[in-house]
Amino acid sequence: MVALPKLDRIDINILVHLLQDGRMSNVSLADAVGLSPSPCLQRVKRLEAAGIIRGYGAQINVSKLLETMTVFTEITLSDHRRENFIKFEASIKNVPELQECHLISGGYDYLVRFVVRSVNHYQQMMETLLDRNIGIEKYFSYIVIKSPIIKSAPPIKELMAYTENDF
Repeated sequence: MVALPKLDRIDINILVHLLQDGRMSNVSLADAVGLSPSPCLQRVKRLEAAGIIRGYGAQINVSKLLETMTVFTEITLSDHRRENFIKFEASIKNVPELQECHLISGGYDYLVRFVVRSVNHYQQMMETLLDRNIGIEKYFSYIVIKSPIIKSAPPIKELMAYTENDF
């Protein structure tokens, strides 16, 4: 395992710029953060090696290709032993429609986000999950009508600068 490097202001700035444009050239990135290209590339490679930068990818506007629905689903498991959580997570992780799965505290166990073609598609998918006997006791579905705000990246600069005394 690679030890996590201590991040300075320039590393944070590199991350912020790469979140905004993961395809920017090293020369452009170096210019944006006030470094020459070679040290900038060294820093990016160090951030990649540490697992802080996990990868680069395109953001696709799926609605330009076809009509889809987003459904948030609250899932409660029938039993709450460690092996039940492991079984559920292992079984659901390869569901193609699954976009996010969060183990949460509160009135249910998981909050899951699916992207499907229709209500019928969603229901067939859920019935398949129920038929697998992976421990789902009950689920509640919330169909998204509109998503006026979707942010694809966390506010790295603000999170790194935050302290409990800020407020």
